Amino acid sequence: MKPDSSCRFLWCLRLAVTLAGLMSLATVAHASAISSLNRFYRDVHTYSAKFDQVVLDEALNPIQESSGTLWIERPGKFRWDYDVPYKQIIVGDGRKIWVYDKELQQVTVRRMAGGLGNTPAILLAGTGSLTAHFQVENMGRQGRLDWVRMKPKVRDGGFRDIRIGFRGDQVRSLVMVDSFGQTTRITLTDVHENAHIDPGRFRFTPPKGVDVVGE
Repeated sequence: MKPDSSCRFLWCLRLAVTLAGLMSLATVAHASAISSLNRFYRDVHTYSAKFDQVVLDEALNPIQESSGTLWIERPGKFRWDYDVPYKQIIVGDGRKIWVYDKELQQVTVRRMAGGLGNTPAILLAGTGSLTAHFQVENMGRQGRLDWVRMKPKVRDGGFRDIRIGFRGDQVRSLVMVDSFGQTTRITLTDVHENAHIDPGRFRFTPPKGVDVVGE
């Protein structure tokens, strides 16, 4: 079932800024993961990857699957292109976040700053204090990945539990549990770090004839 536009906007917004927020992480973690976090924070300025995403209900039954491509540039710029099961584009240009649903012919826009509470969005511009807002713990190795866990100290944001999986030094997986108990799992492949990204990817102009909702 396809969620309604307003709920989908908030969910996609929280999801998009989560990975973008990783571009601004301060390095606080157990020694087994600190080198990966250090390198990512210190050295990675642009990031792109293919993604496969599955949303699970409270009983861990899959309720939605999707895939596409993402691009991130620090600080504060990102783009998620969803190709399957329906076309959707999410663009953060540093000031606003645009969500374009091609099927509905609708664009939803919101300011990037404010209104998201203690979500990873507070780290987007590199000004948030990770330790002030999150408890961070090492989860050790599980399968092929080394995991770090982030738990918001105040649960007024979109996700109550965020886990980041590294393969070597690269971010390869995200697992996020939202305030409704739904789990989002994202697997990242075809990863490129510090490659040139066309600045136009982070600009968005609503197509003619579409409805624009928001600011």
